[in-house]
Amino acid sequence: MSAKNAFYAQSGGVTAVINASACGVIETARRHPDRIANVYAGRNGIIGALTEDLIDTSQESDEAIAALRYTPSGAFGSCRYKLKSLEANRREYERLIEVFKAHDIGYFFYNGGGDSADTCYKVSQLSESLGYPVQAIHVPKTVDNDLPITDNCPGFGSVAKYIATSALEASYDVRSMAKTSTKVFVLEVMGRHAGWIAAAGGLIEDHDIPVLILFPEIEFDQARFLAAVKAKVEQHGYCTVVVSEGAKYPDGRFLAEQGTRDAFGHAQLGGAAPVVANMVKDATGYKFHWAVADYLQRAARHLASKTDVEQAYAMGRAAVEFALAGHNAVMPTVKRTSNDPYAWEVGEAPLSQVANVEKFMPREFISEDGFGITAACKQYLIPLIQGEDYPPFEHGLPKYVTLKNAPVERKLGAFEL
Repeated sequence: MSAKNAFYAQSGGVTAVINASACGVIETARRHPDRIANVYAGRNGIIGALTEDLIDTSQESDEAIAALRYTPSGAFGSCRYKLKSLEANRREYERLIEVFKAHDIGYFFYNGGGDSADTCYKVSQLSESLGYPVQAIHVPKTVDNDLPITDNCPGFGSVAKYIATSALEASYDVRSMAKTSTKVFVLEVMGRHAGWIAAAGGLIEDHDIPVLILFPEIEFDQARFLAAVKAKVEQHGYCTVVVSEGAKYPDGRFLAEQGTRDAFGHAQLGGAAPVVANMVKDATGYKFHWAVADYLQRAARHLASKTDVEQAYAMGRAAVEFALAGHNAVMPTVKRTSNDPYAWEVGEAPLSQVANVEKFMPREFISEDGFGITAACKQYLIPLIQGEDYPPFEHGLPKYVTLKNAPVERKLGAFEL
């Protein structure tokens, strides 16, 4: 069997450890030159495949590829571009196969969330029917932690560690000023439909910090919330609120909805923190401060969880190993085998059960009043934020890598998106 090339692409919002998965893919592929001739990366995700804008990773040294493990963001560029259904836009899928065929690509590794799992699944189906079979393996990634079957998603553990740490440190600040100044701090975190990231803020409760969490899974009750804030402030002198961007009213409206849509058709969110903070001030008169973690939470490689880094790399490595073993239309997963001591292994899930399926916070992870997390949730979260995996530092700053990203020569005509 002659060696085929592989195509790797990053999709959606990037994370502190998505490049660790890329490192796992490329390093593992390089150990099998008899099966995988080269790894081509898509410049700006799947758009790179559609426009035949491919990156030749063979031009990067082993040292540069190894440095990806410590570098945040998407080394090859990502995108928010969702391919439509096969029925609505078959030409894009046919274009992917045309590009793969032109560059002798037999393996497709797509690193992303639910939408990219759907694309990966459809490519695996269509390539077979078009007479050019491609082994399509999805590499899990999402800070929202909302992919099914896998115990957790690479990217989440590091965000959870960052949010818990930031909420703890900010709460100490608020506590020191509560007597004469700020009494409420509101931190907005990512999480459109699932409150996993917000839940991480609940870990500071064990540090004697009064905290309230607003989850997407729990309808926002303004009166109950304001009463809870007042009770916390009266008891402790201050209160920290962690609000998910996906928190919503009983009628389904997001607290943070701006009335616009992103490239995936999702409601554009951002602004829950000031909404909540001003709501508290209007009702109680408490002085407040608020912050939006935004890109900071998913780019904070300096505070990445060691568990998360190891799992991200393992998912990339497993994707290649699955492909070499002949697997297709699957996703490697994290399978938890023990809580204490924490242990996990690589599992496998069919993409037919992953694509377009969201995993929400189970109700038993949320406290009875809806404003906190349970012991079971803490037992789930704590192992995921364990360990430090610092990048190398130089002159006081992290030393990250920027790749050459040398282009592969085009062989086809232009393609309009």
